[in-house]
Amino acid sequence: MSGGAALRFEDATVRYAGSDRPAIADVRFDVQPGELVVLLGPSGCGKSTLLRTVNRLVTLTHGRITLDGRDTTTMDAVGLRRSIGYAIQAVGLFGHMTVAANIGVVPSLLGWDRDQIERRVDELLELVHLDPARYRNRRPRQLSGGEAQRIGVARALAARPHVLLMDEPFGAVDALVRTGLQRELARIVAELRTTTLFVTHDVDEALRLADRVVVLREGRVEQVATPVELLDGPATAYVRELVHAGDEVYRQYFLHTRSLLHQR
Repeated sequence: MSGGAALRFEDATVRYAGSDRPAIADVRFDVQPGELVVLLGPSGCGKSTLLRTVNRLVTLTHGRITLDGRDTTTMDAVGLRRSIGYAIQAVGLFGHMTVAANIGVVPSLLGWDRDQIERRVDELLELVHLDPARYRNRRPRQLSGGEAQRIGVARALAARPHVLLMDEPFGAVDALVRTGLQRELARIVAELRTTTLFVTHDVDEALRLADRVVVLREGRVEQVATPVELLDGPATAYVRELVHAGDEVYRQYFLHTRSLLHQR
């Protein structure tokens, strides 16, 4: 059990040189320990930029982000990144390394001993429902898209991070595999209580997975709410249209698919 950290965004703003508007502007919200929060919006709305401010791959122009009350800019950047899990759509597995070596990258950098890493690799493969005996010595080219994504999630969790960042992690796989991966993620987060920020432009995915959703539009927060609150009380016309609020058929579909996803 890794447990989760508390995250706070305080007026987080990023303006890139030469841009006529901020990529994100005055973003404020909290993420509670163990909560799965989805950043939702169309391409170009600032979701990925906001996500990458947490591990300082993107630098804030203004405002601050705190991790368990500590300003992340006061922390060593390399140490911060190694303490935060990060999974992306492209997976980014190292092709010349085995599955086990890929999962063990961050623990190795942190100085874990070999036996400890091997135990952790097997533990994580079992967690993502891949048989260690079959998969630990495979190369990335020997994996299906869904298997590679599972390995990406395992690698992100390897050093028992208190925060997990996921940037469209299931966007490149087909719908059936994606549903299975969503179910696995919901199970893993519930079991480990890892604080998770998850980026998607897929409304169905957001409403199924999230404890709460942060709806973004042109770099600004439109609403922060639970999925049911978004459907029943959209704060703006933009949110109403985005989540199909007022469509009772969609609401019932959402409630059904969410209940199936979170079954234990």
